[in-house]
Amino acid sequence: MDTDDLCFAGAARQAELVAGRAVTAVELVQVTLDRIADVDPRINSFRTVLGERALSEAAQADEQLALGNALPMLGVPVAVKDTIAVEGEVTTFGTGCNAIAAAVDSPLVARLREAGAVIIGITTCSELAVWPITETPTWGATRNPWNTEHSPGGSSGGSGAAVAAGLCGLAVGSDGLGSIRVPASFNGVFGLKPQRDRVWHGSADWKGLSVNGPLTRTVADAALFLDAAATAGPASGFLAAAVPGGPRLRIAIAWKSLVEWPVMARLGDAQRRAVDETAGVLRDLGHTVVEQEIDFPRRAANDGMIRYLAGVHESQAVLEKPELLSPQTARMVSLGGRIPKRIVRSAMDAVAACADQINELFTHVDVVLTPGALQDPLKIGELDGAGALRRLNQSGRIIPHYSPWNVIGQPAASVPAGFSETGLPVSVQLAGRPSDEETLLRLAAEIETVKPWFEERPGCV
Repeated sequence: MDTDDLCFAGAARQAELVAGRAVTAVELVQVTLDRIADVDPRINSFRTVLGERALSEAAQADEQLALGNALPMLGVPVAVKDTIAVEGEVTTFGTGCNAIAAAVDSPLVARLREAGAVIIGITTCSELAVWPITETPTWGATRNPWNTEHSPGGSSGGSGAAVAAGLCGLAVGSDGLGSIRVPASFNGVFGLKPQRDRVWHGSADWKGLSVNGPLTRTVADAALFLDAAATAGPASGFLAAAVPGGPRLRIAIAWKSLVEWPVMARLGDAQRRAVDETAGVLRDLGHTVVEQEIDFPRRAANDGMIRYLAGVHESQAVLEKPELLSPQTARMVSLGGRIPKRIVRSAMDAVAACADQINELFTHVDVVLTPGALQDPLKIGELDGAGALRRLNQSGRIIPHYSPWNVIGQPAASVPAGFSETGLPVSVQLAGRPSDEETLLRLAAEIETVKPWFEERPGCV
């Protein structure tokens, strides 16, 4: 296997190769670091690369393997978003506000290390993880490896771009209103927003909207992550679920979104075709596919925005010098602070009822299929000079199908589904019942066998 093939193999396959001694962990980490050094100057997906430290950890992994100590992710390079603490490194949250290094790994990073993963670096994100683009005054613009004039999305833009460019097979992101699924869509990789509380997140969870999860080349990579990082899961493990087969399902296509933005973006032809073609694949696989819209509660969109803004306001507590935020992000923090606590409590109290109303659909179907992002990603710099609310509207209107699953906390996945006329990736979204990542993984794995998106590689890198 040549070095490019190894870098694009995905985390699950890399784990197999190390376990089978087809490659050493040191060799795998070194070729990954070499590719990062060659490619990342063009896309800026890493804020920090942990080169010598990663090689030291890889050498330790090889020693463990020699002693017969097999671990599921032994020697596999993994990147983590700049919202997740890594011992000895500053967690900047995409800002210039922090300078103190973390004293210990976050519980999530600790779990990944326990599974044998090598932390290769820390990926870029938008300021305070607020925006669905990854362009910051401190760390610059992260670029889409399929077309470097375009954004990779956000807020986990660095994670999505790094996986797409073959700089790691698995990167961790966080998703508060689509921040895993947006960059997964725009970069042509698989992205899973797990069930709320499935994976450790920490206190800055935007009133329960935000969760941590994987962006990966394959479905098996995401399942491997969950087996390592999840606080609970199926007895047989998630990786065992991420294989085609099982009972045939009833799947609903839902075209309408929860959020009706002031200036709604039209669903692009390629993005509509992605849903239609995916539905065709599912029918060919023996599943029943019907069109049935979700009965969204009237208050759900407003409650989601209240929780988002209140959460953004609270999350400034992770910053040492919040006064250094950009004016746009500082404005979002300020808006959240103006919401009366009783309004926030009301929004939180309504979650269960909102979930019950949306989940009525799951009494008739097993999975919901929706569009992913409605159009191609914005161009780099397109929102330069825009105020906070214009920036939110202009970027957010392209991604309205993601937020319901944050509001009610249920799992949803971005599945690659080809390319638009411009050569940029398009996607669909699969959403499921509470705590039912297994069904989403199995269904996505079936699609993956018919349409192996992981074989595609961006030409710009």
